[in-house]
Amino acid sequence: MTLHPLPDSVGRARRWFRRLIAPYGMACSVEDCVLMLSELVTNAIVYGQSGEPWIVRVEWFREESSLRVEVHNPGLPVNVRLRHPDAEDAHGRGLLLVDSLASSWDSGPSRFGGTVVTFSMADAWPDS
Repeated sequence: MTLHPLPDSVGRARRWFRRLIAPYGMACSVEDCVLMLSELVTNAIVYGQSGEPWIVRVEWFREESSLRVEVHNPGLPVNVRLRHPDAEDAHGRGLLLVDSLASSWDSGPSRFGGTVVTFSMADAWPDS
């Protein structure tokens, strides 16, 4: 999925993911995945940087029994970091949320240029 770097794209990504994942009857919490996707798309929109028009790219994959979701933007990979905000801070909890809900997460250079942030959910697919 490709999204314009606009706030309403976060809701679009949530609806897209729910609609496309629904037929699979996932064994993991779809709502947790939607929440993490929302956080990563929001971060991609807020922190993506380019001197030209750009997009946020979202992809999801099955890897054996795990679900992997990738969010790509033109920002710099070195800017992705886990923060530990104070109770009074209004921002900075997105990756903490992903860190607590996902089986794993990572960030690095995107194959499209810029940054990719991923999360994985183990045992996400129902037994066949």
